Amino acid sequence: MRDHTHLPPLSALKDQARRLRSRLEANGETIGHSKALELIAAQHGYNDWNTLHAALGNRAGPESLAPGARVSGAYLGQPFSARIVGIQAITSAPGNFRVSLDLDEAVDVVTFDSFSAFRKRVNGVIGKDGISRERTSNGRPQLELSWA
Repeated sequence: MRDHTHLPPLSALKDQARRLRSRLEANGETIGHSKALELIAAQHGYNDWNTLHAALGNRAGPESLAPGARVSGAYLGQPFSARIVGIQAITSAPGNFRVSLDLDEAVDVVTFDSFSAFRKRVNGVIGKDGISRERTSNGRPQLELSWA
């Protein structure tokens, strides 16, 4: 049985396919979106996109997470590994979870070269896919979580 717990969320995989298409197009090679999805599936060790997509559906969701669980991901584009200190389902928004994370190493949340602001504790709201709906100014999710 293949370990599919370390796969990125579906939105991140689709974003990889879009970036692949753009990169190939910039180099003069045009492929369709479905071909890009198939290439991403192969990159992650799956025979095709449908198999990869099915494997994503077999992962445990945030509802299986508890304080003390280990996660990894990105906060404001900065990669991290962390321990969950709190997680709570949001009853007014089914499928959403408020999470509090204690990062192993503080991340710099400022992009200016002449100024830094490090954070070791991070709070956010994620959906079942581990991705926040809130976005940074460049369109990337503020918080992206992966778990085993």
